[in-house]
Amino acid sequence: MIENRLRNEELKKRIMEPSEAAKLFEKGMTVGTSGFTPAGYPKAVPLAIAERKESGEDLELTIITGASVGDELDGALARSGVLKRRYPYQTNKDSRNGINDNKIEYADMHLSHTPQWVKYGFFGNIDIALVEAVAIREDGGIIPSTSVGNSNVFVEKADKVIVEINTSQPLSLEGIHDIYSPKNPPNREPIPVTKTEQKIGTDYIPCDLEKIVAIVITDKKDRTRPVAPIDETSKKISGNLINFLKKEVEENRLPKNLLPLQSGVGSVANAVLGGLIDSDFENLKIYSEVIQDSALDLLDSGKVVFASGTSLTVSPDRLDNFYQNFSKYRDKVILRPQEISNNPEVIRRLGIIAMNTAIEVDIYGNVNSTNIMGSRMMNGIGGSGDFTRNAYLSIFTTESIAKNGDISSIVPMVSHHDHTEHDVHVIVTEQGVADLRGLSPKERAKVIIENCAHPDYKEKLYEYYNESFDVCKHKHTPHCIEKSLSWHAKFLKEGSMK
Repeated sequence: MIENRLRNEELKKRIMEPSEAAKLFEKGMTVGTSGFTPAGYPKAVPLAIAERKESGEDLELTIITGASVGDELDGALARSGVLKRRYPYQTNKDSRNGINDNKIEYADMHLSHTPQWVKYGFFGNIDIALVEAVAIREDGGIIPSTSVGNSNVFVEKADKVIVEINTSQPLSLEGIHDIYSPKNPPNREPIPVTKTEQKIGTDYIPCDLEKIVAIVITDKKDRTRPVAPIDETSKKISGNLINFLKKEVEENRLPKNLLPLQSGVGSVANAVLGGLIDSDFENLKIYSEVIQDSALDLLDSGKVVFASGTSLTVSPDRLDNFYQNFSKYRDKVILRPQEISNNPEVIRRLGIIAMNTAIEVDIYGNVNSTNIMGSRMMNGIGGSGDFTRNAYLSIFTTESIAKNGDISSIVPMVSHHDHTEHDVHVIVTEQGVADLRGLSPKERAKVIIENCAHPDYKEKLYEYYNESFDVCKHKHTPHCIEKSLSWHAKFLKEGSMK
């Protein structure tokens, strides 16, 4: 079977065990790895690197990925102490704890910025690119597995390349990738993507044969995350969103088949997107980062005719079936580098409808999507900023309360700003929809409180707004500064905002 996957005879001499490949990493190196939302990330070599640290070696690395990766990478390196600096997005529990416990330096970044920073040299030298593949061509071209992310940029810029050929990933993935890398300014040209389904590059990552210093054969499956069942609250959020989109069609602000859809990751985003299956919308297209369960369901139902992303992230329960039946999706999906999937130029040209998840929203439409109570990093901004600022429509969804009602997701002022009022068009909760387009701050406050806040907190929000308006000398965006974060302070002290 390896002959089908490793097609260059000379490269067969560079096959080695994970433990041997792990010895190529030295303290202080910067390593770029494949992987985007636990899909297509290296697994065997990171585990071997962690073992080196656990055996007493002094080894610390800076790790740059596409987005989040599986426990074999983020988790193992965080627990062992290898992971000292991390970019640009993560979701692993041990990685998150290391960041919040001041053991790991973490810079949260827009995902479209990361590949540019690598190319511009802002991260310094990339010592090793460690990428997962389904095969290597005779000319050294690397055929990615279930994600592209930043793999092509790491391979291009790294001094050395290590490839994990994963035999658990179906070889039928070959051909679905579209690798295109823009030039750096001042030589950058327009990205020629004008349709969701359009291919503009190669179906492999070009790589100089001499850069490949090690090849590891593995069969470890992607350790993706389960998706929570769609509950009644998520159904209400999805229903409210679909009704809003229907109204946009009726008002001739959207075509009947909408515009290409982007959806964030996670259970709420999956449920919101999944609600379109029972809607009247047809011939939909997806131009997003992650193609997850709900997107596959929409493809299966015929509601979606094509999906473009940078990763295929399928929940554990359906992963085997997905691999075995991938052939039915081959002509309906493209995986691109995140420099293209998240590119503001393309997002704006295609007119994307961006649907992302908020942790909290304030009464003026600012959104926090990263930090709990202002300082505890959850995951990161991911690609939500790329899409929000450049979308035809930018929509944020959230349940109106959290922690069994002890937290209101609609607050006087967000404890951390990720998406400002200037970029957020629509807020959707299970309570209703706040269309913020064209409204002044005072108008936004009233619409958000009335339509999106939970009944348990609505009166308190009105009280805050009215008091702010009365005491604030300047009436454009009235705030009681001394009370604007009092709800968060109350929760931290008493365990409830009520």
